[in-house]
Amino acid sequence: MNTCRARLHSEERKTALIALLPSLVVFALFTVYPIIYSLYLSFFDCSLLGGARTFVGLGNYAKMFGSADFKVSMANTVKYAIGTVPIGATLSMLAAVLLNQKIRGRGFYRVAYFMPVVTSMVAVAIVWTWMFDPYYGLFNALLERIGIDGPAWLADPRWSLPAVIILGIWKNLGYNMVIFLAGLQDVPAEYYESADIDGAGAWHKFRYVTMPLMRGSIGFVLIMSTIKSFQVFGQVYVMTGGGPMNSTMVLVYYIYRQAFEFYRSGYASAVAWFLFAVILVLTMFQKKLLKAEN
Repeated sequence: MNTCRARLHSEERKTALIALLPSLVVFALFTVYPIIYSLYLSFFDCSLLGGARTFVGLGNYAKMFGSADFKVSMANTVKYAIGTVPIGATLSMLAAVLLNQKIRGRGFYRVAYFMPVVTSMVAVAIVWTWMFDPYYGLFNALLERIGIDGPAWLADPRWSLPAVIILGIWKNLGYNMVIFLAGLQDVPAEYYESADIDGAGAWHKFRYVTMPLMRGSIGFVLIMSTIKSFQVFGQVYVMTGGGPMNSTMVLVYYIYRQAFEFYRSGYASAVAWFLFAVILVLTMFQKKLLKAEN
């Protein structure tokens, strides 16, 4: 009997392996191999167009830290993360709390908030480029109605990054809202009933009942939002091209330019691995911080 079971399990494993093999091969060829190869390239001075490769060791990394453009792109990426992560998480939580109530049209509003998440970033960025137009755009038209002269959003270095941040918050709000909604629906109703008996108001229920039980969802949203913010690319590529005056030159767009405009594949690989290290460290720090709070 045991022998038959062992043979059956063995056959099941073989069948599963055969079924997974094509996916594993594709994953290895198009994900694992490029990652390893990019690490290899980061130690060479080489061009995307081909030609001789010169081993430089950590030279690309040293060049990266000495580059003024790299420092600007890193600073812009940090500014973008600071602008999108806390504000986006707060607005998403507010939307989730409101849409967790029994209100008319709740399903419609949930779908409407989530629609930007599944909409192409390129399409969204093109529409928002028009909305930020200083002469015909929606935002300046609304500001004009209340007597304010709107800025040249995407042409002014002072306003270009805030414009990209606004789009980033709007685009990701629905995703974070869904995560928070799932967390809110896991909170037992008995806790709110007990808080009502104790005379707790809406704020105290949110502060002392909802927030402690939502720490897992909050941690997940903060970590994912931080990762996304350091990988921002699409709206910068479409709306500003890193300008004006490098005011929206973020790290991923900087890598793109080094690789596909200047053909410095070795240097671009080094910057990409630096970005990976930054995201890894930030993620581990956030996880430890949340674990300590719990």
